Amino acid sequence: MPVISDPHEINVDDLFIDLAPMFDVPLYLKCEGLNLAGSVKLKAALEMVLAAERSGLLAPGAILVESSSGNLGIALSMIAASRGYGFLCVTDSRCNPASRRLMETFGAQVHIITRPDKEHGLLGARIDYVRRLCAYDPRYVWLNQYTNAHNWLSHYRSTAPVIDAQFPELDVLFVGAGTTGTLMGCARYFRERERPVRVVAVDSIGSVTFGGPALPRMIPGLGAGVRPQLLDAGLVDDVVMVPERDTVDTCHAMARRGFLFGGSTGTVVSGALRWLAGRPEGERLTAVAIAPDMGDRYLDSVYDPAWVERNFGTPRTWDAPAPSPLPPAAEPARLMRSVG
Repeated sequence: MPVISDPHEINVDDLFIDLAPMFDVPLYLKCEGLNLAGSVKLKAALEMVLAAERSGLLAPGAILVESSSGNLGIALSMIAASRGYGFLCVTDSRCNPASRRLMETFGAQVHIITRPDKEHGLLGARIDYVRRLCAYDPRYVWLNQYTNAHNWLSHYRSTAPVIDAQFPELDVLFVGAGTTGTLMGCARYFRERERPVRVVAVDSIGSVTFGGPALPRMIPGLGAGVRPQLLDAGLVDDVVMVPERDTVDTCHAMARRGFLFGGSTGTVVSGALRWLAGRPEGERLTAVAIAPDMGDRYLDSVYDPAWVERNFGTPRTWDAPAPSPLPPAAEPARLMRSVG
């Protein structure tokens, strides 16, 4: 019988779902939300905290502060509670109420930014607030998930090797792009092993990460109003941009088969389906997508019919997406040059 002393030790890291019966495509989904933090962000949070402790950056009495749309904030709240640190999450109005309540239950403080930066949106305003706070009060320690190498290292050391071990004949891997920590860790792992694995980034329309225009986005998680500093576009083979309406529809389609996943997962799966729909008929591929989060924190948004109708119109039944894997007027080579 396992006996644990830290909450992060509760973590199932090797479970995959075969989505073929659901969507009639050859696609496996790696579940990253089967831990007490409920998302893939537990890995980056733990890696960054442990590295900061080893370096002496974190000491007793310190207060962690981080900008987060929800999932990393929850993970850091849990870790801070278990290790005796204070924690302040700087988020914005898109953060789900359930995520805010969960962070506060762990003892964290939550500061909500409501006014976007004129050039970099709500994310830019959040980062600016964190910088000013740390300059004003030295008790605050910013791990900075947007630039911290331990963000992507956590996935280089854990996420990618698990996928590699389970799928030695892997052809294509779909990874959501937020801070791009998961994306870069997996891409570096497979690139260094000279494996013929195509790494496809999945992002939300309205995100600027891969050079598109900044547009309003309603679903927290993937996407960014500021281009992530961790991103090395040369490690990405293709990019799929997903409308948020498709994210909602894909989440609902999975829920109708008994799988409740979060908005980030809905985006990744929708992007994978779009990419696979554009492949030659009869082509055989071993494909894996990474599911960053579970859906319980989206009951007041993605899974609320009133919220969906208010933001996206009448909910619709799911149909297989038409192939449209890239932003308008962009081919893979051109896209990579434009953002590299």
